[in-house]
Amino acid sequence: MTRFFTILSALLPGVVFSVASAADPFRVGEFASLTGASASFGQSSHKGTELAVEEINAAGGVLGRPIELITEDDQSQAGQPATIVRKLISQDSVVAVLGEVASSKSLEAAPICQQNKIPMISPASTNPKVTEVGDCIFRICFIDPFQGTVMSKFARENGWKKVAVLTDVKQDYSVGLAEFFMKDFLANGGQIVREQKYSTGDKDFKPQLTSIKASQPDAVFVPGYYAEVSLIAKQAKLLGLKVPLLGGDGWVGDSLLKVAGKSLDGSFFSSHFSSDDASPKVRNFVDKFKAKYGEVPDDMAALGYDSAMILADAIRRAGTTDSGPLRQAIASTSSHDGVTGKITLDAQRNASKSAVILTIGGGGFHFVKKVEP
Repeated sequence: MTRFFTILSALLPGVVFSVASAADPFRVGEFASLTGASASFGQSSHKGTELAVEEINAAGGVLGRPIELITEDDQSQAGQPATIVRKLISQDSVVAVLGEVASSKSLEAAPICQQNKIPMISPASTNPKVTEVGDCIFRICFIDPFQGTVMSKFARENGWKKVAVLTDVKQDYSVGLAEFFMKDFLANGGQIVREQKYSTGDKDFKPQLTSIKASQPDAVFVPGYYAEVSLIAKQAKLLGLKVPLLGGDGWVGDSLLKVAGKSLDGSFFSSHFSSDDASPKVRNFVDKFKAKYGEVPDDMAALGYDSAMILADAIRRAGTTDSGPLRQAIASTSSHDGVTGKITLDAQRNASKSAVILTIGGGGFHFVKKVEP
């Protein structure tokens, strides 16, 4: 567990109760995959969240009180999010919860937050089911129907009429994104020439890729997470499958290109943020992030940052951390000027915002276009 304190470590016994309301921090819980298979996601989102909390506290906190961020590692393992969130609520008395990136992890924690009427804001879980859990569950990212449609349209615009799909059946994110991509692609005259499946943790994808190659697709949609995608790309190249791979925001991870090398050059994926964005807000965020961590932020870092800033803004507008007013203040978020764009939460507590499409080449990600909702 990591704690960030901005209050004095000791107070005189005689004055503890007289100053508590002014000096005690608001406790905010965060659960993230800091280790394990999805560690790149959790580490990035946590760094963005941490940077936001430090900025908020340096500016005087919220309602005159600092935020204490209590971060727990769910180790990328099923079962951990539920245990962690119960602990954050019952033992740490957090006023809100931030997390997770992976939709399956958020879906595990969301019912507990809903039952306890504790607002939960996911920075990056795109599966539609996440916010369907209840009125205390929010997200600040676009959802898979939009992301799937974006990539379907992009494929058609590039003349790729025959597409194969390779889905991770163990991830709600991957299953949902594949579903919405195929629905839009078929509805607009595209052809799905092959569907293949794999499971998180698999290392050998040659049987699926051999089948896909035989179907002669123009492109392959791989809505998985970076660990498996990097191996899929390497094995596809070894098998002589030379068509572009297409994906979603789950591709973002520091090991993607380290493992895939040049195997993903010429491929494309949808995402939430580009560090190449020339807007002053993004440039300022990138500069601050690089100064603190010595690296360029990815979209998970940017979403983590925005999630903490949106929560702080909602507490200010609510004037309290009581769950009812706070929940309503988060729900009324409109045109929040985040580093990932203007964020407005709709009636289903999902963010209406733009997506970006990035391509891979020269050892990095490069901006292609922005797509509005």
